[in-house]
Amino acid sequence: MDTGTPVTPPPDLYGRPGSDSFMQRLAAFSDNAVTSLAQRSVSPKRPSATGKPAIRELVVVTKHHEAEDVVSLRLAASGGGEQLPPWQPGAHIELHLPSGRKRQYSLCGDPADRYAYRIAVRRIANGGGGSTEVHDALQEGTRVTIAGPRNAFPFAADASVLLIAGGIGITPILPMAREATRRGLDWRLVHTGRSRGSMPFAAELAELAVAAPGRVSILPDDESGVPEAAEMLSLSPAEGAVYCCGPAPMIDGVRQAFGESRASALHFERFAPPPIMDGRPFELQLGDTGRVLPVPADRSALDVLHEARPDMPFSCRQGFCGTCRVQVSHGQVDHRDRQLTDAERAAGAMLPCVSRAPEGERLVLEM
Repeated sequence: MDTGTPVTPPPDLYGRPGSDSFMQRLAAFSDNAVTSLAQRSVSPKRPSATGKPAIRELVVVTKHHEAEDVVSLRLAASGGGEQLPPWQPGAHIELHLPSGRKRQYSLCGDPADRYAYRIAVRRIANGGGGSTEVHDALQEGTRVTIAGPRNAFPFAADASVLLIAGGIGITPILPMAREATRRGLDWRLVHTGRSRGSMPFAAELAELAVAAPGRVSILPDDESGVPEAAEMLSLSPAEGAVYCCGPAPMIDGVRQAFGESRASALHFERFAPPPIMDGRPFELQLGDTGRVLPVPADRSALDVLHEARPDMPFSCRQGFCGTCRVQVSHGQVDHRDRQLTDAERAAGAMLPCVSRAPEGERLVLEM
């Protein structure tokens, strides 16, 4: 990730000329849901390698409409009597859909509820198909497989906290607000979105606002305009830590304005893969077939592979989940993931969603 010269600010906080294109902008990240890239003091932090998360079968016990094109699912063990592994605010699970797609979604329920996990998914009609499948194919009683939970966006329960959520980005932020309330922290929460009707968990946020007067700000674009990043950061308590989840342009705006704020640390989670800032062109060879695929400087190896092999599995696209893992039999890999161990890399493993090769190099893949 580039932490050098700031980029030119987007046209507005969401990188759009007007609110009508909000959902189109969200399509770039929401279908892949919540994954990867937590930041502290605007420096990358690699999660420790903890092995593969446990896989278990759960049942959709309830399905609720939460906002325009947003549903929540409550997942529990069959019969409901089995305790599930504990989790902390910021954690996510990987949902294995009937089609074979794998998507990661933040847990947005109560960590004290050991018998169920709750996730929320916004339908993205022109996304990768995962959100549409959740909305259309998963009904109450449907059995699903999940992996996790895992946490790449941990809430450190700092004494002073500002929580910023854009749209469906409220999913990891809501449990953080409840934890901050439970611990008696000095906290503020800002939730932005296209309109009130598009912003999930309005009723729960309203209850939180009543329980904690003056700490929750709801800022729909169609009522107050798109808020400036500096405006939101001004709500931070002195020396407070900022936790931000939402569209990439929103995160970029917060990152750019952070230095002038009184906050002391910035943690954020992206839904979209970060832009390729220093890529160089290289080539992929598909096993012994001899077929060679050029990878341009501004595209990932996964993008190119997926065009050639549409059944190529992937999920987070940020080097965290390991779903797109391939094996390299020849060539030098520039590893940029945060999941593989040194031993796995030495044995030829590569995550093509983020890892690349030096300019002009050819990587031969075992596929």
